[in-house]
Amino acid sequence: MKKKTINLKEASFTQAINISVQWCKEWGEDLLSEEVLADRIAELIKTRNGLRGFFAYALSDKDCLLLDKLPFSLIYKLNEGGDAVADIVVKNLIMSSAQIIIHRRNNNYEYERTSENISDRCKAILRLLETNSVTKFVNQVLKDLDTMGNSFDNSIKYDSEQKEFIKKQILDIAQ
Repeated sequence: MKKKTINLKEASFTQAINISVQWCKEWGEDLLSEEVLADRIAELIKTRNGLRGFFAYALSDKDCLLLDKLPFSLIYKLNEGGDAVADIVVKNLIMSSAQIIIHRRNNNYEYERTSENISDRCKAILRLLETNSVTKFVNQVLKDLDTMGNSFDNSIKYDSEQKEFIKKQILDIAQ
């Protein structure tokens, strides 16, 4: 039986998530070194689906500790990813920050903790990425915040409490 392999350049969003799950699991079980994992992730995030899939999983899964530990080799490879990496992490910070407010209002403390964890992971990464790239995307968000929203088409705008909290989260990156 021939083993089926996935070409990372052609991986779908779902496949990229599944690949990330497997690699992070292997890393967590000490079956992959930090350097090998970082090299693999660097290849995966060269595509839009790979970038989105990796961060969708690694930011949101509470059991994946990779982004809590942030090995130097991974940060190095994420910096090589340039603007695309900074952009997606800033976007995830904004979305998770807005969701924290919504979950608080709904007294959904489990989801609030999940969104806080995503937000904390984003801030930790952004503190270690190339400053000019992060600054560019943060400044763009601050400029566009009044027209941004909680939906894919921005039809539901962030309210004043969400916008203030997002600004606070952005300022927290510098801490």
